[in-house]
Amino acid sequence: MKNYIQIRNKITKFRKKIQVSGDKSISIRCVLLASQAIGTSKIYNLLESEDVLNSLKSIKKLGINYTKVNDYYQINGLGLAGYKTYKRIKIYAGNSGTFARLILGLLANSKNEITVVGDKSLSVRDFSRVTEPLQKFGIIINSNKSKLPVKIKGSNYLRPINYFEKLGSAQCKSAVIFAALKTPGKTKIKAKKSRNHTELLLKSLKFPITVVSKKNYDIIELEGQHNFNGFNYRVPGDISSSSFFIVLTLLSKNSQLIIKNVNVNKSRIGVIKILNRMNAKILLKNKKKYKGEETSDIIVSSKSNLKGISCPKNLNSAAIDEFLIIFLVAAKAKGISTFKNLGELNKKESPRLNIAVNFLKSIGVRVKRKNNDIKIHGNPKLELNGYYHIKNFKKDHRVFMMSCIAALSLGGKWKIYDKDSINSSFPNFIKTIKKLGAKVN
Repeated sequence: MKNYIQIRNKITKFRKKIQVSGDKSISIRCVLLASQAIGTSKIYNLLESEDVLNSLKSIKKLGINYTKVNDYYQINGLGLAGYKTYKRIKIYAGNSGTFARLILGLLANSKNEITVVGDKSLSVRDFSRVTEPLQKFGIIINSNKSKLPVKIKGSNYLRPINYFEKLGSAQCKSAVIFAALKTPGKTKIKAKKSRNHTELLLKSLKFPITVVSKKNYDIIELEGQHNFNGFNYRVPGDISSSSFFIVLTLLSKNSQLIIKNVNVNKSRIGVIKILNRMNAKILLKNKKKYKGEETSDIIVSSKSNLKGISCPKNLNSAAIDEFLIIFLVAAKAKGISTFKNLGELNKKESPRLNIAVNFLKSIGVRVKRKNNDIKIHGNPKLELNGYYHIKNFKKDHRVFMMSCIAALSLGGKWKIYDKDSINSSFPNFIKTIKKLGAKVN
């Protein structure tokens, strides 16, 4: 079966309502916390992507049973000491950096050595940002030069730590929080602002965790070894998945889109804040609070007068997964857009900053880069009519989806390889763009 798609026509005008798949970050955290709860948890609207399914398969290897019942997944947790960590267990994380890093925290009290492995892309990513703080708990970790495979053996004498998370990485922060769940005493974390789904989930479970929000950091304290009961949770739509359709609507003529029930947690909506600074005028309607998270319908219409911006660095963390698609808007906006301190993009599934610069240049956009800063010279009249082959992007799902949006909004004839890359985060992506009128071969 061919592993590419072809797009030969821009999308025509549309006025639609859609729902995107469940939030991946929350889905993985729900699976992991349900595996640590005592009793049955029911997770509705769980994202059924490769990353999340690998999470489910992994907890089953660790002795936690789950079943799918109608429209929810039932997970039968056995508490904080419930994992069965037999000898020579190998955990496969696939392409998911989130799952691979978070499960290391939950293996803090494993009785035997466990090996965590990933696919080719994940196996070249840095894990020292997680393994170094985890070792301070007393956990024994061996790795391949701070890369996967990582071998981890827990300790019977875990000790709480004080940890300063400087990168703005929710994965690092959450891995430490998960290890602290297993550790007697109080762990203290000073963390640069990042996604806070783990903290909100734990608060909803009445776990003894406190978060004090400062201007640039959060101060997090939690008391370990407190069991919690199974829970019910309905996962809201994913803002990262939504961002591709937001941008497709912005750059298409005479179009309007409503995306229903999306997670708009303030630590995640950097993409909306940045695009609205570019004159997008995206609206949030029907806001609701759900177990600490905020959800909303997103309403977006075509915009012909987008403008370049100097992007505030304090929005980087809240938009780190959406910058590829934001750069596409900057390419079509009037004026110059400046983005700084984006080195973290090159620590993702692929070196996204490098790929973005090369991609924009390949479609005729003027881009200047200095270290981890870039300037994009926008052109509101940008239209494409050439032939474009997109490949060799390390099967990064976001590069694939961004390329599709470029094809549908800017024109040209495109052949985009590795369509199976979307299975890691958004299996229904192609089905959804077809619903909006895209012709995909």
